[in-house]
Amino acid sequence: MYRALQQGEDDFLYIYFRMTEIFDNIRSIYHFSVPCEELLPYVEFFSESSAVATYTHTGNTSFTVKMFPSYTPTFWFNLGVAYELGVGKDRYHIPAGRDVLVVRNSTVERFNHPADHLFSVKFFPGALETILGVDQSGMTDRVVDLHEILPATLIRQVKAQRHFEQRMKVLQDFLLMQLQTKKKRDHYLHFVQQTIAEYEAGNLQYNVGEMCAQMFTTSKTISRYFDRVIGVTPKNYFSVVRARTALTAFVANRQLFIPDKFGYYDMSHFYREMVKFTGQRMEK
Repeated sequence: MYRALQQGEDDFLYIYFRMTEIFDNIRSIYHFSVPCEELLPYVEFFSESSAVATYTHTGNTSFTVKMFPSYTPTFWFNLGVAYELGVGKDRYHIPAGRDVLVVRNSTVERFNHPADHLFSVKFFPGALETILGVDQSGMTDRVVDLHEILPATLIRQVKAQRHFEQRMKVLQDFLLMQLQTKKKRDHYLHFVQQTIAEYEAGNLQYNVGEMCAQMFTTSKTISRYFDRVIGVTPKNYFSVVRARTALTAFVANRQLFIPDKFGYYDMSHFYREMVKFTGQRMEK
């Protein structure tokens, strides 16, 4: 636990309480809820900061939350004070009242005040295009103003609600309405979802050439589809999935972790790849 050290009457030097995805339970400071059944293929969850849980974990100090790449577009409605947002190598100031979208193609870190209050919705890759007709591939390494994506009246309505469940209902009803008007099957998204499922079913062992054989297509086609839906090559996306899965298994039980089960030659290979993925050295 790290606390704020007072330097003067109104001047504080903050020593951050740090939370890191996968290594720490970052969900512990939020309320969470899954969407309705019709939105389950597109929306991973809705969440909102919990003042009580945040105080329990961080006290009255500033803190950071670090999240690794996942290519899962996330809306953040700012119901509280200003905060800083690190996206890749850049850092952004998010004023009080400003709402943003981040695709999360690179490491994202939020630098928060104790009065941090966010309502968010996290989508699966490609879901924005299916529901809202928004192509996420052009939003990599950016912090996008949410007014570019959602109607201003909807944003005001969401933020005007008093409780998490009410905010969730307003946004969920809007997403359902948009989905119902776009019921036509998106061939690109369906193909990418099938390819990802096939990769996971193959224990994360297939390379792109083998995936092409599994999907009865060419490398040019599979690359074009992934670029359109997610904005990244299939090789890069699969490497992220593999790294996240392997790192989660390693953190859960180091003694039983077997690197070649996840396609790594040995532990040295795994450690090197995790440094590339997380930007930090692993404790052996």
